[in-house]
Amino acid sequence: MWTKAIEDAIHKIGSNITNHPGKLPHIAEGQQYEWGDNDDWIEGFYVGMMWLAYEYGKDSFFKEAAASWLGDFKHRLDQHIALDHHDIGFLYSLTAVAEWKITGNEAARAVGLQAADTLCKRWRETAGILQAWGLESDPENGGRIIIDCLMNLPLLFWAAEETGDNRYYDIALQHALKSRKFLVRGDDSSYHTFYFDPATGSAIRGGTHQGYEDGSTWTRGQAWGIYGFALAYRYTQNEDFLITSKSLAHYFISHLPEDSVAYWDFDVPVEAGTPRDSSASAIAASGLLELLDILHADDPDRAIYEEALLRSMKSLVEHYATSENPEAEGLLKHGSYHVRGGRVPDGHMIWGDYYYLEALIRMQTGIRGYW
Repeated sequence: MWTKAIEDAIHKIGSNITNHPGKLPHIAEGQQYEWGDNDDWIEGFYVGMMWLAYEYGKDSFFKEAAASWLGDFKHRLDQHIALDHHDIGFLYSLTAVAEWKITGNEAARAVGLQAADTLCKRWRETAGILQAWGLESDPENGGRIIIDCLMNLPLLFWAAEETGDNRYYDIALQHALKSRKFLVRGDDSSYHTFYFDPATGSAIRGGTHQGYEDGSTWTRGQAWGIYGFALAYRYTQNEDFLITSKSLAHYFISHLPEDSVAYWDFDVPVEAGTPRDSSASAIAASGLLELLDILHADDPDRAIYEEALLRSMKSLVEHYATSENPEAEGLLKHGSYHVRGGRVPDGHMIWGDYYYLEALIRMQTGIRGYW
């Protein structure tokens, strides 16, 4: 089952590269992506899929396609194009860092380190956080974190390993600790976002941007937490991060519907037409694979995670994949972007595509991805 799903996905990626040369996919309604320039937070996922496709089959077509984007991503850094946010890890871990890890290209390593330096400029010492969005002077976002940022921290952990400069490590560690303390609730659900006073660092409140309401649990955020805290444990060996990742995973698994693919928020009233978020389940699957890789062989929770992973991936492959639809450019249907804001509540999400492929290939070959 996994082999065919992987091959179907790689075929679709190849078609997209051929049909949209020099363009990157942006979120849009319908079966096609909106193809454009490198000016959003999501472009790294597409290039990351090219690298996964190359590692899986060693087809130089995908290697050349992926490597062709390095100059464009360096230009984006040099000109600071749409980078006043924390998603620099999403953009550069799957492009420059991936290329360095796979090919040993020193230019790619340099771009990755330049990206890490750019992310560090978002460090706010008083609050002890990486500011999620906007400029430091932003009155709404100056002291704001969001749970997604856990997946940007591997860029800093990698930079620390590459350079021996502990500042990268310290920033990532402090932000992960702050996220654990304030984004994870006592029942192991999570806030999407949390606000601090940028002048004093005092905690203000938890909230949401894309979830159902401030006190609800946005499923994609919970999935970011599963994977992000597992990665934080891999890099730091801090047991608290492993415990937190496991707790978030238990919550996610125990709140899934019958077909094991999440709705867009765990607290939204479910009725006919309530949007799913296949991308949340794809991220969670990749997070479960990370957990299974770092857990001891005799960990009592292994069987729970293994069973949940297989159920979810089987459901995604059989009921959510677009392999039988040549018109669809995305790999998964029924992803949601920003339901609360009315933006693409049901469509293809390029990050969902990436994590779906990452999970499939990791299950089949052990290739981990680029975090």
